[in-house]
Amino acid sequence: MSSMNIPQSSYPRVVIIGGGFGGIALAKKLSKKEAQVVLLDKHNYHNFQPLLYQVSTGGLEPDSIAYPIRKVLQGYPNFFFRLAQVKEVKTDTKRIKTNIGEIFYDYLVVATGSETNFFGNKNIKAKGMAMKTIPQSLNLRSLILENFEQALLTDDLHERDALMNFVIVGGGPTGVELAGALAEIKKGILPKDYPDLDTRRAQINLVQGGDRILPAMSEKASEKAEKFLEELGVNVWKNIRVTDYDGKKVTTNTKTIFEAETLVWAAGVKAVGLKGLDVRELLSRDNRLKVNEFHQIVGLEDVFAIGDVAQMVTEEFPHGHPMMAQPAIQQGRNLGDNLVLLMDGKPMKPFVYKDKGSMATVGRNKAVVDLPKFRFQGVFAWFVWMFVHLYFLIGFRNRVVVFINWVYNYIRFDREARLIIRPFKKQNKVEKNTLMQD
Repeated sequence: MSSMNIPQSSYPRVVIIGGGFGGIALAKKLSKKEAQVVLLDKHNYHNFQPLLYQVSTGGLEPDSIAYPIRKVLQGYPNFFFRLAQVKEVKTDTKRIKTNIGEIFYDYLVVATGSETNFFGNKNIKAKGMAMKTIPQSLNLRSLILENFEQALLTDDLHERDALMNFVIVGGGPTGVELAGALAEIKKGILPKDYPDLDTRRAQINLVQGGDRILPAMSEKASEKAEKFLEELGVNVWKNIRVTDYDGKKVTTNTKTIFEAETLVWAAGVKAVGLKGLDVRELLSRDNRLKVNEFHQIVGLEDVFAIGDVAQMVTEEFPHGHPMMAQPAIQQGRNLGDNLVLLMDGKPMKPFVYKDKGSMATVGRNKAVVDLPKFRFQGVFAWFVWMFVHLYFLIGFRNRVVVFINWVYNYIRFDREARLIIRPFKKQNKVEKNTLMQD
């Protein structure tokens, strides 16, 4: 027995670090193969990140977008899950150090995903809000509601406005969808919840460093999404970079300054690194692990990387594949097939990404969809967005719960999960910054 109480096996051991889209897809692919699969993750659940913004804005409870990893792979032979924090990878001895012990591997797959990139800005990291995990989304939900409760108590109009103002940095899908959700709350829920507060003064500001929002989508989608946001009352600021935040004042590289108690940072992500795989030769400029067309990390035949943490350079994707769910899922499935071929002594098949399109929702009946052959916006796009997200949710119960919530919210114009389960308090320490938003 190993130190993690995992039995020895005659089958080769595949250790997967990370239970995200890529790690789960790979584990499923290997579930009935002649391999011992060990999945390590610091959480015991898979998190459906595309719907985190709905947890933050009270549209969904977190248990509807999370699913136990053990249940995902329940009943699969030779599968083991361990709740563990990986400390170091030792490729020379093929061992992994964790907070619960060590484990050896025959094949290692790194699928650690990505985390919020604050680009070295310590104040924004300390005072702003990220939205990459379920705990972060719950913190943001609490802060939003606490600020409105506090706004009721102050007689200072300037402070009250700051408490009701929001700055969302980053015009990608996360920023756009969050801005749209907050605008709908302002319009349909706040006046009823806070009749003794002039919620019309609440401001939702979406700040984008480039010249258009949703830059990865078509220009038509960007234009339409911006129009939808403006119709909802969102202030869209382009070609402006946020440089600092002290918890109350948002500073930019222009004369524009925002007074806001809530800043949400959705301006970028970076790969989650691992000690032992953090040498310069293995990493790209954006901290992703360099891999070949078979997902092997450069120079390491038995160590692979998939998903956000991996950078596979191709002619079509010179900076690697998009850090989204679809590439991770496809890479996980491809690597599953390749590992079986490798174990059988057969040549592996190079990965070819099939772009199935991208989409973003702005609000009720408002979405934009770019498919390989079709592009459309509006009500139909909104229904397509809902269907696709329901399809990729793990678990029948989760699909049913999310669907019922969406139908209820659509009919009632309501979001009933606006609960302060645990109060959240921001830090007060402010430091001098040396780096700014890219």
